[in-house]
Amino acid sequence: MPLGLIHSLNAATVYVILRYPPQGAWDDQGYAGTATACLFSISLSVIGLLITLIPPVRRAMGPWWLAPPVILGVIAWVRIATLE
Repeated sequence: MPLGLIHSLNAATVYVILRYPPQGAWDDQGYAGTATACLFSISLSVIGLLITLIPPVRRAMGPWWLAPPVILGVIAWVRIATLE
């Protein structure tokens, strides 16, 4: 249950990051908000990975649960890297 909530919140954050970019070069608050949301998403991805790597969870859930935090974390990392 907590892992599903973390992935859902992470997916919603990544959606907001991609859907609502800064309005222009003059939008300092937009850039700051996007960078903060990217860091929040990366943090959620790390938490999701750490929970998934716990041996009892990994045996019960399976290895495919490693994919959502990795994919969402990479998307957030690329977005923050391409943020000008």
